[in-house]
Amino acid sequence: MKLLKTLSVAGALTALPTLALAQEAAAPGFDEIGPYIMTTLLFLVGGFLVFWMAAGFAMLEAGLVRSKNVTMQLTKNIALFSTAAIMYWLVGFNLMYPGDFNGYFAPNFVPTVLEPVGLAAADADLGYASVASDFFFQLMFVAATASIVSGALAERIKLWPFLIFVVILTGIMYPITGSWQWGGGFLSQLGFSDFAGSTVVHSVGGWAALAGAIVLGPRLGKYKDGKVNPMPGSNLALATLGTFILWLGWFGFNGGSQLAAGTVGDITDVGRIFANTNMAAASGAVAALILTQLLYGKVDLTMVLNGALAGLVSITAEPLAPSLFGSLLIGGVGGVIVVLTVPMLDKFKIDDVVGAIPVHLIAGIWGTIAVAFSGSATIGAQITGILAYGAFTFVVSLLVWFILKALMGIRVSEESEIQGLDTTELGMEAYPDFTKG
Repeated sequence: MKLLKTLSVAGALTALPTLALAQEAAAPGFDEIGPYIMTTLLFLVGGFLVFWMAAGFAMLEAGLVRSKNVTMQLTKNIALFSTAAIMYWLVGFNLMYPGDFNGYFAPNFVPTVLEPVGLAAADADLGYASVASDFFFQLMFVAATASIVSGALAERIKLWPFLIFVVILTGIMYPITGSWQWGGGFLSQLGFSDFAGSTVVHSVGGWAALAGAIVLGPRLGKYKDGKVNPMPGSNLALATLGTFILWLGWFGFNGGSQLAAGTVGDITDVGRIFANTNMAAASGAVAALILTQLLYGKVDLTMVLNGALAGLVSITAEPLAPSLFGSLLIGGVGGVIVVLTVPMLDKFKIDDVVGAIPVHLIAGIWGTIAVAFSGSATIGAQITGILAYGAFTFVVSLLVWFILKALMGIRVSEESEIQGLDTTELGMEAYPDFTKG
């Protein structure tokens, strides 16, 4: 009996290596899970960098509005980000990435569902990244779109009508148009290319802002007796800080849009995107710096700040393919666009407080067209995409703004505008110890 037990134990021990090998063969190896892990990490890092852009927009806008309206801008920025986060979970993500659909619209009005806690490798879809990281990353883009609208319509719009517009923009409008390109819709099938969103994100925000500025009208006293009356911002230090924060966040915006980090080629491309993004921002700032000196005899800091942002928007449609010199040219043109189009808007009496329309719409269009120069798309496909996004977003935004105006009014009273939205709409001031600006 003792001999039989000994033989049984020996047989079991002999079988252990075989069982271990079978388990190892069943579990995915690092070659399989490595790309999944690295791409998920890319989305998480890129996502929190893009999240930091929310702070950049808040600081930029707080610095460029007058002191009596700073609290309102800060309130709008934290409220719009939070609203966008809820709406993108509720309906936006599944509207934008519907899978198989007709290429134009898929009525997937269902909330986003994440993976279960403690997901095993054997149960994961290792071909891409985690749903949670993808949702988190994409959410940050829709919030940036809404921030563009906030700055353009500052100092005269009511809070709640603005937030209702944000609900519609982030929950329905942006996801639908986003699906046309990034969700496998008709524009991607036509060959339209927008790597990180010069059009999908920035021009959509710009078109929505333009429609709102037209319906809302200019600030009191901005255009009087045929003259444009400057209304300087309250804090250029904050505006400059906001610009640098946006610049930093843009590395996640463009770099994360590589959407892969599991190979040597992918992670090298992410580095290339970072370098090109930085070059375009720098050249946009320098172009605006030089041009304002030539045109006005003095450098205009606000133009330089927006020149850097316009350079960033311009390179966003294709930050991978160009050389550093090509990125310099693309960003430099963006800086020139800002300097030339800001006064053009004033001629049409379109009051854009922070320069969002030149930076995000006009430079976004330029950046999308510039993709054709790198050979990543045809000029015909790019123009088709620009027109499709412009027509849909501008017309629907115009309609929504007119409806809000008729139902509840979108503009504060003259008395409130003169006194400042901080005290009249919110009952608090950003700088209570200083004289209102």
